[in-house]
Amino acid sequence: MRIGVITFPGTLDDVDAVRAVRYAGAEPVELWHADAELKGVDAVIVPGGFSYGDYLRAGAIARFAPVMGSVLDAVRGGMPVLGICNGFQVLCEAGLLPGALVRNEGLHFICRDQWLRVENNGTAWTTRFDAGAEILIPLKNIDGCYVADEPTLDRLEGEGRVVFRYVDGNPNGSRADIAGITSANGRVVGLMPHPEHAIDALTGPSDDGLGLLYSVLDAAVTA
Repeated sequence: MRIGVITFPGTLDDVDAVRAVRYAGAEPVELWHADAELKGVDAVIVPGGFSYGDYLRAGAIARFAPVMGSVLDAVRGGMPVLGICNGFQVLCEAGLLPGALVRNEGLHFICRDQWLRVENNGTAWTTRFDAGAEILIPLKNIDGCYVADEPTLDRLEGEGRVVFRYVDGNPNGSRADIAGITSANGRVVGLMPHPEHAIDALTGPSDDGLGLLYSVLDAAVTA
C-alpha cells in the first residue's frame, strides 16, 4: 500500500509520519503542497506542524494549496485520509470534517502524553482497536480546542462520529472531551494527538499509534 504524506511550508511532523508509514510496512510517498498530483497513492496523511505559520488561522491557508484540491477529489472517490494535529485543522478548514480547532482554553502550548478512549472502531483508521480501548498518544498543540455548534455536536454524537475522546483530563477545553472525529462514511479521520510519535514503546510512550496505520492497511486489503 502507498500512503502519501503532504508537506506544507511549516509542516514539522512529515518526516515522522513517513517513518511511521514505513515502520508499519507500507510505502510512504512524499507529496508537496504546490503539486496537485497524488502520485497514485492509496491513502493520504496530512501531518502536524504549523502550515504557513498558522497565519490568519490554523490550517486556513493550507486548505487552498493545490494538493488539497486533489485530496478533495480523492475523498469523493472514497480514499482514506488522516489529519493529525495541524492536519486535523486543515481538514476542518477544507470542509472535510465539521467544526473547528481554536486556541487552547488555558492559552498555553501543551505537550504531554495523553490517554485517549477509542469511541468508534469502525472507521478506516481504527478497526485494529477494540471499542472502548484506552491508548497513550503524545499531544502537542496550542490551537487544539475542538469546537462546534450544538446541532453539529449532537449529530456527531448521534451518528457515532466521535472517534477519540480525552480521558484523565481534558488538556485543551475541547467540547465533549473530543480528541478526534470522522466523516459520515468513516474514511476521513482527524485527531489532535500524534500517533506517528507512538510507534515504538522504546522511543515513545507506547506503540499504540501503529493501530491507525495497521487499520488502513486492513482497509486496503478488504476494499
